[in-house]
Amino acid sequence: MATETPPPSKTPAQLPSTEEFVAVQESAEFGELRRSYRGFAFPLTVGFIAWYLLFVLLSNYAGDFMGTKLFGNINVAFVLGLAQFLTTFLIAWWYARTAAAKFDPKAEAIKSRMEGGE
Repeated sequence: MATETPPPSKTPAQLPSTEEFVAVQESAEFGELRRSYRGFAFPLTVGFIAWYLLFVLLSNYAGDFMGTKLFGNINVAFVLGLAQFLTTFLIAWWYARTAAAKFDPKAEAIKSRMEGGE
């Protein structure tokens, strides 16, 4: 496995100051990055938790429904349980793709300005 060469170490005099970090945190660019991330991550998280709780509640209180055979020995509970895994992988894939396209370039631009003093 190849590893990236770490950037040269900065001396304490070259590191961004607390004031610079606060200025970046208060910048419109950082605010936009934070808003776009939250606008993606929070609804997706709430939706997945609701979906998971629905599965748990159905498993506990709707046994007859969950035990309904769909074909062979495959019942509703089994299909919904597999759907939980599928949903998890789809969300992870979607997040990785969105982060690479939208969040990472903005974060990298902010980081490079902070590190490079641009």
